[in-house]
Amino acid sequence: MPTYKQFPLADTAEGLTEADILSWHVKPGDTVTVNQIVVEIETAKAAVELPIPWAGVVTELHVEPGQTVEVGTPILTIDIDPGGASAAPAPVEEPAEEEMKPLVGYGSKTVVTQRRARKGAAPEPAPAVAVAAPPAPVAPRGGYVPLAKPPVRKLAKDLGVDLHALTGTADGGVITREDVERAANETPVAPSVVDSGARERRVPIKGVRKMTAAAMVQSAYTAPHVTEFLTIDVTPMMEFREKLKKSREFAGVKVTPLTFAAKAVCLAAKRTPDVNAVWDEQAQEIVYKDYVHLGIAAATPRGLIVPKVRDADSMSLKELAQALTTLTDVAREGKTSPADMANGTITITNVGVFGVDTGTPIINPGESAILCLGAIKDQPWVVDGEIKVRKVLQLSLSFDHRVVDGQQGSEFLADVGALLADPAMAMTY
Repeated sequence: MPTYKQFPLADTAEGLTEADILSWHVKPGDTVTVNQIVVEIETAKAAVELPIPWAGVVTELHVEPGQTVEVGTPILTIDIDPGGASAAPAPVEEPAEEEMKPLVGYGSKTVVTQRRARKGAAPEPAPAVAVAAPPAPVAPRGGYVPLAKPPVRKLAKDLGVDLHALTGTADGGVITREDVERAANETPVAPSVVDSGARERRVPIKGVRKMTAAAMVQSAYTAPHVTEFLTIDVTPMMEFREKLKKSREFAGVKVTPLTFAAKAVCLAAKRTPDVNAVWDEQAQEIVYKDYVHLGIAAATPRGLIVPKVRDADSMSLKELAQALTTLTDVAREGKTSPADMANGTITITNVGVFGVDTGTPIINPGESAILCLGAIKDQPWVVDGEIKVRKVLQLSLSFDHRVVDGQQGSEFLADVGALLADPAMAMTY
């Protein structure tokens, strides 16, 4: 007799209550193995791929891509005994407690589910500690889930195109961006939209964007921000960078201005540890960190995230360059895990990559300072009494004035500037 199990949405990070379904990696009828990735979800912190703890045959997908699902809600049904003879489905067997654990390394929250009553029997009373049962899942139309990548699904949602009505033109029937745009152009615009005299679209606030917005508001209205600015001549740094490119030790290593900034922040933080500390409101203490978990603000298709380089202060310049390359590559692919974004001590944001001169960054929650790098540009600069064209960079530093006084903030910013203006100054640290 077939044995059916339901796969519930797990809590992939401490305290999360919901997630968005990005894409399915399986469809009804597929055979799966233990720990095979079956679905990609987006939480308030990151995109996460979920493995299934059983082997068997997928019988039903309960939710569609783009749907927001509460933790504990069944999202998939699997027959773990596909060789059974009975065609009638047996009562769904709820996963054991140990099978509902989230991914390794992530915290979890207790999820209490209620069993369905057997036919002809009175419903079993729920335990006193049980939470309300999750809302009934919405089954896909006929069990069919259109094949399309997450960006294409988002485009379809923004343009109001129903993916179920499309036939994909790519290999395997996958729906492409061109398929969606073609359908959108063929769809007549509703008279109410035409009569409004304006065109607009609304995108639900959820996932990483929702989490980022909440964190920035909390930081802006909790920590008293002070921002200072410094303009420096980084011509020696850029010349040193060219030397490193030609050296055997740095062959194949991508060294960027961000690499030098990361090293400068780590060195300067040792001289001004206040910028690497944090205000503990509940304990009424300032917590000083003897390590630097360096956050790097990264713009991704899913929004702003801040992954960390762990123990960056213990790394050489080459190791930092390699770590930053890996970090940015993973972030662009949307594979940064929630664990990789937790427990930072100080952050760098680089607006210079967008051609922007400077900004007033907001401190990352749980930290006390953030350094902003502007664009490096050729500008006139006075050198030994003469005006010359030099490589000029603007820095800005925002810090929590409860932890960092003006003197400490200024000294830290001056140290970072000195190291970037002349990397040889690192020999004196």
